[in-house]
Amino acid sequence: MTTWKGRVGEHLDPQVWEFLRADDAQLLAYDCEATAEHARRLADAGLLSGDELDDVESRLAEIAQAPEGYLDSDEDVHTAIERLLGDVGRKIHAGRSRNDQVAAALRLYVLDACAEARDAIDSLALVVLSFAESEASTLMPGYTHLQRAQPITLGHHLLAWVEMLDRDRARFAAAAEAASESPLGAGALAGSTLELPQPPRQMRNSIDAVADRDFALDYLYAATVLFTHLSRIGEEVVLWATAEFGFARLPETAATGSSMMPQKLNPDVAELARGKAGTAIGRLTGLLATVKGLPLAYDRDLQEDKTPVFATRRDVRLALGALTVLVSGLEVDRERMATAASDPLLFATDAAEALVRKGTPFRDAHEAVAARVREGTFRRPRTRAGRPAPGPGGIQEALVEARRRFADDF
Repeated sequence: MTTWKGRVGEHLDPQVWEFLRADDAQLLAYDCEATAEHARRLADAGLLSGDELDDVESRLAEIAQAPEGYLDSDEDVHTAIERLLGDVGRKIHAGRSRNDQVAAALRLYVLDACAEARDAIDSLALVVLSFAESEASTLMPGYTHLQRAQPITLGHHLLAWVEMLDRDRARFAAAAEAASESPLGAGALAGSTLELPQPPRQMRNSIDAVADRDFALDYLYAATVLFTHLSRIGEEVVLWATAEFGFARLPETAATGSSMMPQKLNPDVAELARGKAGTAIGRLTGLLATVKGLPLAYDRDLQEDKTPVFATRRDVRLALGALTVLVSGLEVDRERMATAASDPLLFATDAAEALVRKGTPFRDAHEAVAARVREGTFRRPRTRAGRPAPGPGGIQEALVEARRRFADDF
């Protein structure tokens, strides 16, 4: 079914039809929700009877559960809904266009996707927090340039993962806020002569309402930054699980083997999470390129907004779930970490700062210690191994504060 056959008739070439059809079945439930809201506005304006509204709401509840493939004869979910509503469906499009209809459905989809992402981030972060609590005192070397730098604790290092995830939650919250405005009432671009009630949080400009995809970009941006963080976490797991580092052992519930080498246990979850970052970046830049030159208001190019959003939601859900399993099953080799953290050179900064406490200018202290390192005569100073997390209470306070943030959010 199409909604415009009155103008074109039955002359559309099958190849053109196949090219134009939207792969938007994932919007079905969200379009039903938006259509129910529009039906209530029509009823309030006296354009639908009470019985017709009851019929519409009942049918929409059934349509929202339609099985996959059920809509293949329709151009998109919007025309499918109108067809499946039967006779009353011929009334339902009064006062709206597919332009504001699809914008409303996609906004509802993004709202749901943001909530789903935040829940999944929370699950991963809480697993990381539990891991950090159990390893709060486990010594390990901290790195810069992937070279051993200073001694830290594994708990402190894991809290850096939590901070990244916390910022990711905030970005998805901001994307949800951007998606929460309503384009209903904008019509094709200039509203309608029908006097319908104004929806809550209606967008201020009808042209912008149908053309705007900033909310979708905000969602993709939040997901892209999330994947850059998951990539960094994945990279560290990959390194720690190597024989060269030997800091962690992979759980068999979140690792794979080799088709040829019987001994292998591969960090595929971490590697694929790392690889998905490139895909996420591509989707974000792809939609940016699509919208950058579009004249106002609506253009069919915007049909391309759905594929990256749909695919990204799936990747976010699966990656966060798999990484939660992986992190929860990691086994730490504390002895190997402690041995690496006992490298005397990790205490060179402590030696320089000890000289500073005695009145030596820092640059002179730095050069004096560097000279001893270069000559091979540097010895570890008498100083406490490891460092507390920044803050008056050290790592324990940092752990409590991080857990409080996540508990307060849910």
